[in-house]
Amino acid sequence: MPWKWLLLLFVFLIGGCNPMGGKPAGNQVPRISIEDLKARLGSSGLIVLDVRQPGDWSAGKTKIKDAIREDPGKFDGWRNKYPRDKTLVLYCS
Repeated sequence: MPWKWLLLLFVFLIGGCNPMGGKPAGNQVPRISIEDLKARLGSSGLIVLDVRQPGDWSAGKTKIKDAIREDPGKFDGWRNKYPRDKTLVLYCS
């Protein structure tokens, strides 16, 4: 799929979710530790996307500061909207 090279980095903080649906990508998806993510937060080369399901997002008490909320069910609508020269970190629960 041509969009794969756009997403340089995925993060799955809790479990393995897949915004595209289907089987979790497992070890096919690069991961980042919570500590590494915390160290990089605020970097101009990093975009954090919160791709939790709408109900999980609304009920969630914890949100990463400056993370951009995207609906995983509308992936085709937002997948090309982010700069190709940035590292994208997607997280879900």
